[in-house]
Amino acid sequence: MASPAQPASPSRTGVAERLLALLAAFDADHRELTLAALARRADLPAATAHRLVGQLTSWGALEPSEQGRYRIGLRLWEVACLAPRSSGLRRAVLPFLEDLYETTHENVQLAVRDGVDTLYVELISGRSAVVVRTTVGSRWPLHATGVGLVLLAYAPAPVQQQVCAAPLARFTAHTIADPARLRATLAEVRRADAAVSDRQITDDAVSVAAPIRDASGAVVAALSLVVPATANPAPLIPAVRMAARGSSRALGYGVFHSVEGPLAEQG
Repeated sequence: MASPAQPASPSRTGVAERLLALLAAFDADHRELTLAALARRADLPAATAHRLVGQLTSWGALEPSEQGRYRIGLRLWEVACLAPRSSGLRRAVLPFLEDLYETTHENVQLAVRDGVDTLYVELISGRSAVVVRTTVGSRWPLHATGVGLVLLAYAPAPVQQQVCAAPLARFTAHTIADPARLRATLAEVRRADAAVSDRQITDDAVSVAAPIRDASGAVVAALSLVVPATANPAPLIPAVRMAARGSSRALGYGVFHSVEGPLAEQG
């Protein structure tokens, strides 16, 4: 965490950069921040942060809480909902997510790749389903989740190399932390056109995921079913694949595309 700085950081010389730094101070673990915390996390002088937070609040990007902290405002959410990778994808895929949920009453998730992160854009969860740590808008490393493994398996080679070359974060004793094992797992994902993430994030959950393709055949998203670790994931794979292929058809992926085509290109 950056320490407070009196002069503006060299990377914070522009107004837009400073505004973005303040917004980037928020994440899944920091949903509400005091003005002092905002200034510290954005590496901005307190006076500058105070002025810019006022502007962001006036526009609706931030809103004050009853405790005097700041949180992301609804205006920013409205703008974010216009992102085509989220809004158009969600509209096309949601019926298939709902069907999968109604069939299983387990957690159903939809995610896209953003750089070397898995970004979750939809989640349907039942009261009796296993508790998951993911939320809409949360990010997780690609190597540690079912959807992440799918997205990484079909990502460009430089992305795969970047992930395998970096330290692989470990969340449980089952998390893939060895690059060679990760590469072998990605090859298996491409072969099976599905992924099983066994207790990689928590010890009580297993994820089954499959790729979603657009009209060109490119993998643009992945959906998953998260079930208790005591469940056998094998019988769930066909249902997850079916939901993913239905989603792909909704995005324009036609019957003239063979599964072997994209797999051969990616592998």
